[in-house]
Amino acid sequence: MQTFIKWTCLCLLLVFSTSTAVLAQINENVETQTPAANTEDTEVIQDGEAPLDDIVKKDIMLERRVLAYQPIRESDIFWEKRIWRIIDVREKMNLPFAYPEEPFFKILSDAATKGDLPVYSTDEEGAKFKKRMSTDDVLSMLSKTDTVVTFDPETYEEKVQIVRNDINWEDVKRFRLKEVWFFDKETSTLQVRILGIAPMIDVKDNEGNFRFEKPMFWVYYPQARELFARHRVFTPGGNQNATISWEDLFEMRYFASYIYKESNVYDRKIEEYLQGVDLLMESEKIKNEIFNFEHDLWQY
Repeated sequence: MQTFIKWTCLCLLLVFSTSTAVLAQINENVETQTPAANTEDTEVIQDGEAPLDDIVKKDIMLERRVLAYQPIRESDIFWEKRIWRIIDVREKMNLPFAYPEEPFFKILSDAATKGDLPVYSTDEEGAKFKKRMSTDDVLSMLSKTDTVVTFDPETYEEKVQIVRNDINWEDVKRFRLKEVWFFDKETSTLQVRILGIAPMIDVKDNEGNFRFEKPMFWVYYPQARELFARHRVFTPGGNQNATISWEDLFEMRYFASYIYKESNVYDRKIEEYLQGVDLLMESEKIKNEIFNFEHDLWQY
């Protein structure tokens, strides 16, 4: 009887020991496998595509290509006039230029800093697209370093820190536009070709007072047409799915502007001899003269 009891206790002890070892092994596997499963899930989220913030992925605009301008012979240009305009982004019609998600100046600056778009200086040679700016020159123009004097609150020790200030796209409120109006006698039409676009920046003194306005750089428009054709223009109050690019906007002349200079023997701007309302009236007069020129060529 005692022998039976001993064998029974020994069997129960072996069963208990085996069960404890199995449970410990299961717990160990669970503890080691659970973090691995979480890590795998995290990797899948990181390697996978980000959620689409739209109905479908829109690539039509990125695949667009522009048609080259129709070639024109020099002998077919019957009449020609150069015009310089100002586009103010604060006007209602020009609000797409200041669309916060992708402002027009950001498109120009990003392409210029990456080297995808050649830009030219604003001096006399650069305005004729003969003096190209380097990428370093563009970067130094878009971001400036200033020195700021600070004091340590504990030791009251004076420290000089170098602060980098990047130009905000909101600071660019106006653009210059250089274009040529001409009459093609081969097609008997009055046409216009945009030559260049220049963003304008305000220059202020140390106290923050406005001094003057100057262009930052010139962009040769024919070289930028491919870039503009791949960027969508936001259409306020209309169809946001409309595939209107910046190249379409400029070619369709869907912007508000005023003339601040025309080709003249003195090479001077209108503001040099007229101010205020007279300046705008002179700008309107030059615009009417251009359109009346074509009208006067026809006889009824």
